[in-house]
Amino acid sequence: MSKVRTRFAPSPTGRMHVGNLRTALYAYLIAKHENGDFLLRIEDTDQERYVEGAVDIIYRTMAATGLQHDEGPDKDGGCGPYVQSERQASGIYMQYAKMLIDKGEAYYCFCDKERLDTLHTKVGEDGKEISVYDKHCLSLTKEEVEANLAAGKPFVIRQNNPTTGTTTFHDDIYGDITVDNSELDDMILIKSDGFPTYNFANVVDDHLMGITHVVRGNEYLSSSPKYNRLYEAFGWEVPVYVHCPLITDETHKKLSKRSGHSSFEDLIEQGFLAETVVNFVALLGWSPEDNQEIMDMDELIRKFDYRHINKSPAVFDYTKLKWMNGEYIKKMDDAAYLERALPYVREVIKKDLDLTRIALMVKSRIEVFTDIADKIGFFEEVPEYETALYENKKAKSTKESSLMVLTDVLPILEAQEDYSNDALYETLSKYGTEHEYKTNFVMWPIRTAVSGLQMTPGGATELMSVLGKEESLNRIRKAIEKLS
Repeated sequence: MSKVRTRFAPSPTGRMHVGNLRTALYAYLIAKHENGDFLLRIEDTDQERYVEGAVDIIYRTMAATGLQHDEGPDKDGGCGPYVQSERQASGIYMQYAKMLIDKGEAYYCFCDKERLDTLHTKVGEDGKEISVYDKHCLSLTKEEVEANLAAGKPFVIRQNNPTTGTTTFHDDIYGDITVDNSELDDMILIKSDGFPTYNFANVVDDHLMGITHVVRGNEYLSSSPKYNRLYEAFGWEVPVYVHCPLITDETHKKLSKRSGHSSFEDLIEQGFLAETVVNFVALLGWSPEDNQEIMDMDELIRKFDYRHINKSPAVFDYTKLKWMNGEYIKKMDDAAYLERALPYVREVIKKDLDLTRIALMVKSRIEVFTDIADKIGFFEEVPEYETALYENKKAKSTKESSLMVLTDVLPILEAQEDYSNDALYETLSKYGTEHEYKTNFVMWPIRTAVSGLQMTPGGATELMSVLGKEESLNRIRKAIEKLS
């Protein structure tokens, strides 16, 4: 078998959708699993959908996710140019379209919009009406075609598909699929502006770049017979097709921009790590034989077998993504974690406190970096809370016992000079021992007083050591007033 070569061929139309990222990732994993090549090709022939700056987004996303291409616009491997508009300028697509015309596999079509609007339609599998071309221009003589071209009459070039019989193609996920040729409309290969259609440019470029495996969404299954007929018309080897299942939201509807997390950049802005997103996206339609869920890129490359891709739709489980991100955050070394976390801490904490320590306190308690604000806001200011918070069955704490403990420890803490965690814990433990109180009985009201929360990222003495003596005492005094 020839060397495996895959490609990612995005259109620069904005942020990278999760589905496109999965296509890129699967193509990358297939190539790297077989020590093959992964190519990047920019498909910018649809000028109406082109978005300024979108090419930069593609490069940034691929760099952030670790999808390093072996060939591309910035890495010529001998198959360039790797930007379709640049390839278009060389006339390559028109050249190959005319080859098909000479073979009788394509033809010029001069029909105007008015005539095309009169053609009948049929309903496709998705329920949408499809206009079916009636091969009107296929009957034009060579002389009529040349006269129209000489007169500068606008035209498109259409594929000449049969109307009888069947076409069968093989997909490595879905197996052999047979369609009636009557369903194969004569799709346009070259548009009236001279640019190739997405379908035609794909086939030409994939062949010329030696692509062995084509990864794409299963919405392209219905187009595959047309692709195959083009390969066969040219006499080219058909690549291996790998069609990926649809990605849906939790309600089983197609994942859309309205979901708020349909693109890679959406997820990064929501506090997710790029490594998490890659790991999660890899599992949208595939899983390793051992069902391992947390995998870095090296493990994904080693374990990825595209033959295990599922046919059924993959659900984008946002809750699972958050859980996975929390696991990745826990595994981060502190330096890398702090680089990401401290900006979020600084947005909340304006007081002169140890921000590094605060950030590290919540490291094991957050799932996304945007969780940080809710976890640490009490350091800046105690939130409003009800005195019922002091009641805790496990600690055997009540409002009355809490008031007693806080009143008892206030003068002790006022006399305390060392506000380190260990020193405070020793002092309060001593108080508990002397009064035969359990540790929880003492610490619960103190922690509640200095935080105003039921759940905190640290114990009472940890929080006090961060807040400092003056702030801690002020909060305890206000708690005594509240309980009184």
